[in-house]
This record gives sequence, C-alpha cells and structure tokens, in this order.
Amino acid sequence: MLRLAYFFRAAIFVSGIVLAQELNNPKDLPLRGVKTGVSSPRSSKLDSLSPDEAATFGSAKSQLSSNSACKVFPTDADWPSSAEWNTLDVLTGGALIKTIPIAAPCYPGPAFNQTRCDIITMQWGLSDLHMEDPTSMMSPLWQGRTCFPPRILPAPSGNCTLGGYPAYALNVTTIEQVQLGVNFARNRNIRLVVKNTGHDFSGKSGGAGALSIWTHNLKTIEYLESYVQPGGGYTGPAFIVGSGVQAWEIYEAANKVKKIVVGGEGKTVGVFGGYIQGGGHSPLSSVLGMAADHVLSFAAVLPSGEFVNVSPTNNPDLFFALRGGGGSTFGIVTSLVVKAYDDVPVTTTNFVVAASPSIPVENFWAGIRAYWNYFITHSDAGIYSYFFVTSQFISFNPFFAPNLTVAQTRTLLEPWIADLAALNITLSPVYRSYPDFLSAWKANFPQEGIATSQIISSRLFPRSSWLNKSTLDATFAEWRKSLEAGYVTINFNFAPRFVGPGTDDTAVLPAWRKTVLHAIQSSSLNETATKREILAARKLMDERQKAWRDVSPSAGSYLGESDRDEVGFQQSFYGKNYERLLKIKRKVDPWDVLWAKTAVGSERWAVRTADALNDENGVLCRV
Repeated sequence: MLRLAYFFRAAIFVSGIVLAQELNNPKDLPLRGVKTGVSSPRSSKLDSLSPDEAATFGSAKSQLSSNSACKVFPTDADWPSSAEWNTLDVLTGGALIKTIPIAAPCYPGPAFNQTRCDIITMQWGLSDLHMEDPTSMMSPLWQGRTCFPPRILPAPSGNCTLGGYPAYALNVTTIEQVQLGVNFARNRNIRLVVKNTGHDFSGKSGGAGALSIWTHNLKTIEYLESYVQPGGGYTGPAFIVGSGVQAWEIYEAANKVKKIVVGGEGKTVGVFGGYIQGGGHSPLSSVLGMAADHVLSFAAVLPSGEFVNVSPTNNPDLFFALRGGGGSTFGIVTSLVVKAYDDVPVTTTNFVVAASPSIPVENFWAGIRAYWNYFITHSDAGIYSYFFVTSQFISFNPFFAPNLTVAQTRTLLEPWIADLAALNITLSPVYRSYPDFLSAWKANFPQEGIATSQIISSRLFPRSSWLNKSTLDATFAEWRKSLEAGYVTINFNFAPRFVGPGTDDTAVLPAWRKTVLHAIQSSSLNETATKREILAARKLMDERQKAWRDVSPSAGSYLGESDRDEVGFQQSFYGKNYERLLKIKRKVDPWDVLWAKTAVGSERWAVRTADALNDENGVLCRV
C-alpha cells in the first residue's frame, strides 16, 4: 500500500442463521470431499437467542430499510446502552474492543504512557504499527487529524479524540462473531465498517460512530493439491485462505510447496480482503493478470446476517461482484479459495537516473520520455516495473522480470540504455537472479509506509495511447506537469490482461485489461497545514486529475489506490460494470448496512463533517 511514505443471493427471509465456524483451525476447512472452502456448521448461540436478544442480534426478517435520515451516532438518544454493548461482547466471547486511538498514550488521561508514545511517534509512518491496531487507518488524514502524536501534529483541541475512528471493533475469529456484529449494526442502525489491515488509500476502514469488523486475525492457510471448482472450469492446486492473511504469509506458505499465488507487492497488505475484492494488481500481473481473476470461491456473511458460499454456481451474481466490485460493499468475506501456480525464477534490477549539473533538465526529461516508448514491449514480456519519479530523479524499485533470465532482461533494457547514452546519461544496471518468486519479492519491494498527510489520485493509462504519437506526447506532457507542480508520482508499467480458462466475467474494471501504465500522483501536505492550505491542495489535485482524465477519457482509475473525491467515480472505478453491480448491491443490502466512500451505491449517503477535507469525522446521513 502506500508507498507514499517516500507514499460484499439475497436469501434474507430466514428464520435462523447458518451456524458458526471456527476459522483459525485449518482442519475445519473445507467440507470434506466437497472442497468449497467452508466448514461444516456446528452449534450456535444465534439459535438460542431470547426474543429480546433476537430483536437486536438476530438475522434480517424483512427487506425494509430504516427510514432514518442518518445512522445512529454516539450522541443520539438511540445509541445502544452500555448494557447492549456488553451483551454483544458476551455473545461474541469477549471480542468487542472499545476504541482507544492509537496515539492516545501521548495525551493526558488513563492511556498516557510516555515510553509508548515515543515508540508510536518514531514508528508512525510504518504500516506495521497500524496494521496490528483494531481501528487505526493507514491514511490518517481521513481520520480527521484529531489524534496524531503531538510531536507530529498536536490535536486541534489539545486532547486526543476519536474523530473518524470507529467507536468499537469486533476482533473476529469465527463466522458467528461476524454475523452477530452485522446483525447488531443493521438492527440498531449503526454504521458498519470493515478493517483488515487498513491500507486503503481512501480511509474506508474508518467511520465516526461505527462498529468495525476487524478481520485481521482470520488467518487460515491450507494447501489443496487438487481442487475442483464448483461449477467452474478449474481443477488444480489451490489454497484456502482466511480473509486476514497478508501477502508475506501466503507467499511463504506457497513457497514451501513450490507454488506462487497472485497477490500484492506490499508486504503487510491483507491481500484477501479489500485488495482482492477491488481487483488487486501484482508483480505477477503481466503474466497472470489481476488477483481477483484467480478466486475460485468465497465464504461470506451478507448484510442480512446470512452466511453463504459463493462460486460460479452458488450465488453467481455475488461471485461476479466480489471479484473486483470492491470491499465493504456486498458482504464480509471470511475465507476464499484461490488458484496456485508453479513457482518461477525472477530477474530484477534497481537503479536511479537523476538530474545533475552534468545531466541537463531537458535531457533528464527526454530520457524518461524515451523510457515510455518501451512500455508495451516490456509489459508484453511480463515485466512489472515499479518506479518513483520526482522532477529531479526516477528510481526503479524494482524492474521485476518473472520467469526471465538476466540475459533476457538485459536485452529488454538495452535499447533504452542506448537512448540514454545518446543524451549523455550513463546507466549500468546491476542485474540479480533469484530462484523463486519469494526471494525476489523479499529482496526488492520496500516495506510500505503510510500516507500521513497526502492527497492522492491515480489513473490507468491505456495501451491505445502508445499507438498514437501525438496522444502519447500529450499523455506524457500532462504526467510531467504534475511533477513540475511539485508532485511525486508512483508508477507501474505492466499489462494485467485476463488469463483464462473461461471468460472474463469478473467485476474488475475493464480499463485494467487495456492498461500499460498505472500512475499515482501525490500532493504532500505539511502535517500542520491550515484549512486554507488543505483546500488549495485539494483544488490543485482536482485540476491535475482532470488533466489526466482528459488525456485518457475511455480509461479509469484503480479503486484501491485512488482519490477519495474522484469525480465520476462510478465510471472511473467500475466502468460498464457499475449498473450491474448496483443492482446486486440493492438486492443483497437494501438496508445499506455496508457503506464506504466511492463504493458501489455510496451516492445515497455522505459523511457530514465540518473538516476542511471530506473525511470520516462525522455522522453518516442520507443525501
């Protein structure tokens, strides 16, 4: 996630709820002989609720939604009593956590601890710190900046407040706990959010006054040597994984059986939550496509509280929607089955080209423009090139070549190196060969930081722009203007076309299949930026993102790494799939139990905030 440190079949008329499943024990998964990725039901507290408890914690009996103008907020008379929250805690076996902001040890009060504060301050920009906290967000700007470590940004009131953090979180390790949380939120009209690790750029795991379902500890990993997809076209190796499994965990498990799984480049990203439900690009994407392409089945809890298995033949509409239609929307995924592939060797190289007294600025830009000429050639060869650019340098971290030798990788880069030499720029890359994906990934992708105060946007630039010189020149010019405006861009040259068998009946944004450049532009704010400065930065980002859209009008943007205030997000993030996805959303969630900024169906609601930015620090209301 943010490299910016440098950067859900509506069977809802049910009298009971499918019984609980422990997710931490691999032997419970899957149903023996069926290989669905879902365990056999067992006894459930949900079957023995009293009538009063069922009214609060039972499953949906009607599709009628609340006609309340807003979700219930902690200051409202309808907010659940302490006794009700305590009942939820008891029913979930002590899984309920009342939010204490992660930086609270830095402020006067019962949580104060100077030693802990010093550690939090020092590690504030690291993803490891925030992923282990039940409510912390890795885009803290969208929390409302009400509780940063004071040495980074003193709280506006002088005291640490919740701001856009959820009021409570459920540390779920069973399906029953998820169901109880969903039912409680729906029946009491409380905002519900989902957090895995919290990497989303738009702060979707946050929400003032919300109950958060924290899926981070759903850690099942089981290898299946021969999995037969229900109603699908796949038979072969696969993994059953809990939705809390992170990239490093699945990569290490796959490496032990000489396999690979398509996942993200970020080491701490929870790759089976919002990442894969939003599509998920990968260092393997030029070879194997998007991560969502490789899901064979899901297990999920719907907004009705019903627990379902999802595959091409069981809830096929949901199978479509969950593969690319976005997280925190159609249901809460608890586990899934994904394809595995034979491991491959990898060649990489890392290098920097910088402007200097000996390299004139125009030569520097000409050298970068020359590199753009090779994007189609490189991505068609399987390359995943990950590079940072400022107005002063371009840094490759790395140029990643799955299943290519050093000689083959050198051959791909030699024409550009010759172009650079003609501009009096010398480049002598050092190539490294690795015997497997895991070792190459570990050695080359940096630990991702968090976006402490960045406003970002992104665009998927299409292959067609590279087939017309004037269009390519115009695209490069607008990309360059963002850099000259003081932005940093994070860029990915790759081509994630659909890899069969079968047809591409996923909700992955169609623009992905035509992309050769995914570019992110970032405007860094000073931690102490005033309202006027924030609004000015927001205005400039709107202008620069419009310029990027104007030179790629038929393209889109990556949902997981995008602008929270993207204009026309329906087209940008979902394309032609939006209307189909919206129908599915209205069918499975007529109550709008799940809501996230820029998610399918989110137009009906907005957060009422008085902050300079459109953040999570406010009550969620209808519009």
